[in-house]
Formats: sequence, structure tokens, C-alpha cells
Amino acid sequence: METPILEMRDISKSFNGIKVLDNVGFELRKGEVHALMGGNGAGKSTLMKILTGVYSLDSGKIVIDGAEAQIRAPKDAEKHGVSMIFQEFSLVPSLTVAQNIFLEREPRTKLGMIDDKACVRRTRQLLEELDVDIKPDDLVADLGVGYWQMTEIAKALSKETKLLIMDEPSSSLTKRETEILFDFIGRLKRKGISIIYISHRMEEIFQICDRITIMGDGKHIVTAAVNELDMDSVIRHIAGKNLDKFEWKERNGIAKEDVILEVRGLQTNNRVNGVDFELHQGEILGIAGLMGSGRTETMRALFGIDPIIEGEVHIRGRQASIRSPQDAIGYGLALVPEDRRVQGLVLEHEVRDNILLPSISKVTSVLVNDKKGDRVAEEWVAKLNIKTDSIYKESRLLSGGNQQKIVFAKWLANNPDIIMLDEPTIGIDIRAKTEIIEMVRSLADEGKSILLVSSEMTELLAVSDRILVFHDGKAVKQFMRKDISSEEELQHAIQGF
Repeated sequence: METPILEMRDISKSFNGIKVLDNVGFELRKGEVHALMGGNGAGKSTLMKILTGVYSLDSGKIVIDGAEAQIRAPKDAEKHGVSMIFQEFSLVPSLTVAQNIFLEREPRTKLGMIDDKACVRRTRQLLEELDVDIKPDDLVADLGVGYWQMTEIAKALSKETKLLIMDEPSSSLTKRETEILFDFIGRLKRKGISIIYISHRMEEIFQICDRITIMGDGKHIVTAAVNELDMDSVIRHIAGKNLDKFEWKERNGIAKEDVILEVRGLQTNNRVNGVDFELHQGEILGIAGLMGSGRTETMRALFGIDPIIEGEVHIRGRQASIRSPQDAIGYGLALVPEDRRVQGLVLEHEVRDNILLPSISKVTSVLVNDKKGDRVAEEWVAKLNIKTDSIYKESRLLSGGNQQKIVFAKWLANNPDIIMLDEPTIGIDIRAKTEIIEMVRSLADEGKSILLVSSEMTELLAVSDRILVFHDGKAVKQFMRKDISSEEELQHAIQGF
């Protein structure tokens, strides 16, 4: 057997004393499409960030083309022919395809000026080699999303890439655009390009990949050829025996007839395509679905971040007009976003200031009443067991779990009726995760109504009273939690089988 193009041997990595990778091994062959799978927190992203130089490894070895590679920064990875296509596009819409492909690497004339003709010539040659139907002078803003993806790949391959990492590449694509992408991947394979393909879409994995590696809890679980696994076995490996598995107990007292939120035909320009559902008083409604299915985008619309272009929202039986987050807050809604560090907190601000942000008017007459503000902050730090030696400490200095608790505290201090949670336990340790799960249960018991988006099946099954499955911007299936017998059953529903 030929020498693998990539070997990652016994890779370990810890953050703040918590081990997120534990002696992980991964191998990639030349011209192979190798799927990397696992639930949130499995360690996939961390492993790839080590390969691309975003993180440094604590121990282990990276071998590329038979020789040990020292990758300490993204430029080191690039020198070894490693590139990554991220889920979020990095293109500049107002520039041409050629300008995007060679952005910050433009060919120069002898006088040091940008050589536009050389840029177009090299781009045309590259696109012809890849058999991509795009012109170098096409404006990226005028192209379909599928061609944005092709441009991203062409940009990576212009750097003499031999190992390409693709992170959820089809999540924003239509069915036809996905077919074009898969044809393109086939051509890359024939050219000897090796691809690490990260996706939750199992149908795709079995269609285009040669081998599958599954990770869980920061460890390597299994690597096998695609024809040696079936969907049931992949689901079982991903589900695993999670340390954070919670026991579900049916909750009583939910007034099924007491609808607090009703959504009908909700549509936006951002992946929401006719969403219908009801949320009851004191209910925990779980929302499951693949990445790109419209889960997060539905919450953004309800919170007034993305404009609603069609449909109706009723709160306590009355039609609501939500055009901004301020409107949503006025109707008693709160949103704990997926990315707490970017969307949920001002990291450079103190714990106190972050907690008071949505409810600042409650501690203000003409000026902010500092003593009252301190009391509110201290109260919520104590209630949520936020580990900090001072409410005046900068939020960035706290652990991920305690940062997430600050986000909860800032909304709970405003006393909302409907709390929307988007991946509330992502990237936090087991102890903090357990505390947050118990907090969600307690809030529902107090009468708060909860919308919970999570990619963690154990989490959804632990706390939900009812679960909606989203697909292509719609809620397509509904289950009472008591009727779901296993994590595998829910995974099958999400995958559409």
C-alpha cells in the first residue's frame, strides 16, 4: 500500500485543563475523499485547526508525504499544500473571480504594480484545468452560490494545494448546485487531490466518500471503507455511550391548549421557507435538523434580526409585528445565540455590564444606579453559580461555560416569557453543560416557554417535551418526546430515512 499523504499520529490537545483531543489518529491517502464525522464536541474542528495551523498540538506528530511537518501557523500549512474551505464564504462579492482567487497574492509587473492581465490569464488557465464554467472577469456577486463554492475551491488550488479540507460544503447549496459540486470533487480526485470532507449529511457521505473516520468525545472511534459501514452503524458510532447522556423524565403540567407563540408560514430571504409551529406555556420545544435546515435562521427571524417577508407571528393570541430585536424584547422574547463570544457577549466588558445590557433601563433613572446594578449582577452571578472572583472582571477571562451563563443571566434578568436557545451547550465542559440543562428544565417548570435548537441528540432527548425536525427551511416532522425510543430513531428522522 502506498504511503499516505497525511498521517496525524497520537494528537492531543487541551484547553484550560480540559482535554479535547486524546491521542487521535487520522490518515489520508492520495486522491481519496475521506469523511470526518462526529457530533458537536467530538473534536473534528479542533483536529482540523491543528492541521491548518490555527491551533498548535500539545503532543503527537503530523506527517505529510512521509516527512514530519511542523505546522505552527496557517502559513506553515499552506507551505505543505494544506488548504481549508470553510462553511462561511470568504469571497468579496464586489470583486471578480480572478481578483478573489489572487486576493493579496496578485501577480506584479516589474514596476511592482498589480498585473491584471496576468491575474486573468492564470485564473483562466486554472478554471480550464478544473473544467469550471466560470469566467475570470465574472463579478462574484452575479454568480450563484454553487459557483461561489467553485471559486473558493479554485482559490485554494491556486496555492498548489494537494490536501483540501471541506467543511459542510453543501449546506448552502441547492440540489442541482450540490450535484455540480460532487462532479467537481470527482475531477479533483482524478487529479490526485486528497479531500477531507466534513458533513452531517450521511446520504452525501455514502455517495462521494471512500472512507469514513468517526470521532467522539475527543477520541478516534473508527475508520472504515464506506462499503464496510451502513447508515445504522454510522449512527450508532456517532451516538456512542456519551458521558453527558441525561435521563429523560416526562414533565407534567404543560397546558397543551395554552399557546404562547404561534408561527404560520414564516418566510425570510435567509433559509426560512414557510415555517409553521406552536409553542405552549411552560413547554420545551426541541428543534432538530441538519446544518442549513433553517433552525438558527428561524430564531433570527423571530428575534427581528432577519426581516420576515411573509407569514405571521402570534404571541398570546395576538399578531406581533417584529421588525427589530427591540420589538422582540418588547414582546417578551430572548435569544441565547449560537456564537456567544461574537453575538452574545461584549468580551472586553465586565461581567456586570454584560448582565445589565438588555435591562439597563431597570437600573436607570436619569443616570445608571450603580448600587442597584451591582445588586442585580451579584444576584444573577449567585443564582447561576457563575465562577468569577468579581462582577467587575472582564468576561473574556472566564471559561466558556461561565461565559454562557452570563448570556443566560443577561436575558433572565430581563424576565422574558419565551427563551430561544441556539446550541446552548456547544463548546463547554460536562459540568457546565449539566448545569445549563438543569437550568433549562427549571425555567420551563417556572412557566417559561423554551425553543431549543441543538445538534446534540442526547441534549434534545434529555429535555424536550416535543421535537420538530427541520428540513429545507420548514418544520417537516413532529414527535412527542415520549414516542421516541432512541437517539438512532431521531437521527434517522433528521436524515430523512
